[in-house]
Amino acid sequence: MSSLAVGAASRSADAAALGLRSPKYFEARTATRDPKWVKWTLVTLGVSYFVLFLLLPLITVFYEALRKGWEVYANAIIEPDAWSAIKLTLIAAAIAVPLNVVFGLAAAWAIAKFEFRGKQFLITLIDLPFSVSPVVAGLIYVLVFGANGWFGSWLRDNDIKVIFAIPGIILATIFVTVPFVARELIPLMQAQGKEEEEAAIVLGASGWRVFTQVTLPNIKWGLIYGVILCNARAMGEFGAVSVVSGHIRGLTNTMPLHIEILYNEYQFAAAFAVASLLALLALVTLVIKKIVEWQQTKSIAASQKSAL
Repeated sequence: MSSLAVGAASRSADAAALGLRSPKYFEARTATRDPKWVKWTLVTLGVSYFVLFLLLPLITVFYEALRKGWEVYANAIIEPDAWSAIKLTLIAAAIAVPLNVVFGLAAAWAIAKFEFRGKQFLITLIDLPFSVSPVVAGLIYVLVFGANGWFGSWLRDNDIKVIFAIPGIILATIFVTVPFVARELIPLMQAQGKEEEEAAIVLGASGWRVFTQVTLPNIKWGLIYGVILCNARAMGEFGAVSVVSGHIRGLTNTMPLHIEILYNEYQFAAAFAVASLLALLALVTLVIKKIVEWQQTKSIAASQKSAL
């Protein structure tokens, strides 16, 4: 018997002794050996939770909004106070999201690409809105910018209104949405490292060119995902905005605040109509999120295929 045959026989015996099997054996095996009742119990619990706590409330919102007809629904949406709340919500989101994109990019770049004193403290500050109640955040702004606050007298002397005005709503919205873009980008940029940026700098690229042609293309999907989450939180924020807004109808009420007022006044059809519009915006955000995830998966698969 040749040495090659002896070696093959020896390897086969070793594999059999170790209990190894062919790839087809592993493909044929199920993911787990749990009984079927365990699998179906978990599936049932998951679906029931989704239906009870997510799908059913959403259906209820649209049902109550349209229960009295399309005319009542349309009148509730185009009513001046409702329209003012819609515009203010969009304005707050349109200002808060770009500012947080700039801050998130800068913070993620600094944390992922550089070592400096106070780095952990900066990360802690970014996470602060996650640990502080939005109501407490709104109260802080009142204590700082209110009539009796730290800057209250100076603001009053210069005829500048922050609290119970649009600037206060924007500040509160910025605070609660600070972490979303930064928190999406920091782990992504840390995982990618800085070798590509260093190589581009060695080849003579400027800092701006490195950012726009190397860093930004690598993080674009994470950035878009962070923007989507930031925008969703900005439009739906209630606690902090409620404290600083003053609930002035037609002036400082966002959509969540306007819904609360309508509901407290027993205008249920109008309240659910505005709530359905806010839910539609959330669904649109969710659809955009799924499209981004699909595009990201498609891009990764294409890059892997080209690498092969």
